[in-house]
Amino acid sequence: MKTAVKLTQQSVIGEIESVLDTYPYQPYQQAFAIPDLRQELIDYVLNRIPCLFSAIAPEKDCLIDYKLPRSPLEQQLHLQKLIHQGISSIFQEKSECISTHLCETVHPGCEPSHWFG
Repeated sequence: MKTAVKLTQQSVIGEIESVLDTYPYQPYQQAFAIPDLRQELIDYVLNRIPCLFSAIAPEKDCLIDYKLPRSPLEQQLHLQKLIHQGISSIFQEKSECISTHLCETVHPGCEPSHWFG
């Protein structure tokens, strides 16, 4: 008997991390560090790609991949394109929420000093 393991979400999360690393820390990485926005980005991408499953044969302990007909490079480029689109779309939709959340974050160097009384 074979067991199906869903690989898509793991792949997407890893690729989102890689793509976000190419964006400036502020505001993009900060915005998508917010758990709800990160999950929304994951959902955005997952809803636009087919699921990839691997079959694991327990008696043989081997992994059999069921892949999309695209080449691995085409798959990665397509996934990256969807992530960039998702970042742009979510950032536009949630810009007010993002700016409010990021403004609430206190930056010690930006706050006036109370030391002098």
